[in-house]
Formats: sequence, structure tokens, C-alpha cells
Amino acid sequence: MTYNIHEIFYTLQGEGIQTGHPAVFIRFTGCNLWSGREEDRATAQCRFCDTDFTAKTRYTDAESLADAALALWPSTLAQPYIVLTGGEPSLQIDEPLLDALHHRKAKVAIETNGTRRLPSGLDWICVSPKAGTSLVVTGGDELKLVFPQNGLDPQDMIHLDFRHFLLQPMDGPDQARNTRLALDYCRADPRWRLSLQTHKILDIP
Repeated sequence: MTYNIHEIFYTLQGEGIQTGHPAVFIRFTGCNLWSGREEDRATAQCRFCDTDFTAKTRYTDAESLADAALALWPSTLAQPYIVLTGGEPSLQIDEPLLDALHHRKAKVAIETNGTRRLPSGLDWICVSPKAGTSLVVTGGDELKLVFPQNGLDPQDMIHLDFRHFLLQPMDGPDQARNTRLALDYCRADPRWRLSLQTHKILDIP
């Protein structure tokens, strides 16, 4: 298996329930909802992506990718925490990679759009649904909904089997308005919690 990677970096988790947690991110290239090219954005299934996932570094096996990720984890810290993200990581991750990371005593999380089946063995599953798509992953640790999205009502998500439900204001020119809308929604329905992109506020990776 060859893994195509945009970048691997050590930082603090910037959003969701794990905000502030030290983590090594493995950002995979490719997504099934958008090519990553600006000229394709208008026709993409997901049109608001704010992530560059197109550049490629190749790892030819799971062991070398796991070694590269764990080399960034500080030796003074306890159990390594690895976040598989993208793009859409479910296009590439497999059980050999999860086994390699677990063999190195890491806890492994994924950030996914939820439209593809996931291999077993993940320790933390975060799903971020996109309007106009069908969820295959209907349970996990957190559902993090970028809000608002035309055609996607949070009430249509709340019955799913997740431990935490979060609204995250959509970035872009209407961010201030979207933040107010998300705040109002969470005040009105406390089953939802507010998620902010603190890594952008702090200007960290």
C-alpha cells in the first residue's frame, strides 16, 4: 500500500471535543467530495473546504508512515495521539496502518466526512457531515457539523449514535454571522455544543 500524504505535523487539536489536546496530524491527500482544485469548487459536493490537501509525499508502507508520525511526538509526553485527517482519510487508511500505529502505543483518531466505511480499530471517530451526501458512518465519538449548510438541518443529525454533537461556524466572509447563528442554536438546544477553530485564532497549524 502506498500512502499519499500532504503533511505530517505536531500541534494542539484546534477544534471539537479534543480542543487543546497535543496531537500529531497525518493529513492525507485526496477527497471524494472535491478535487482540491479551485476551478472545480463550484461543482464540488463540498464547496466550503478550507484545507489544502493536494500536495503529495508518498510512503510506501505502513511502518514507515507510522515511524514518521511518531518521530514528531515529544518523548516527555504520555500516550501518543495521532489524528488521521485530509482531504478524506478513509480513501487510504487501512488496518496495517492502524496496527502499525497501535504497535507504537498510539491512540488513533480520524476526522472524516462519514461517506465511506472505516476499518475497525479506530480509537476516536469524528464525523463532519456535508449537505447532499449520504452518511455511512452513523455513530462514533463526535459529530461536528459545519453550520449553517443549505439542505442540512441539525435536527436531522441528532438521532445518530454519537457521544457528542457540535456546531462549528462555517468559515469565510460570513463567519461573524455564522458564529452568531451557531451560538443562538446551541443556546436554544443544549444537546449541541459550540466548536470553534481555535488553531486559526491562535495561528498555529
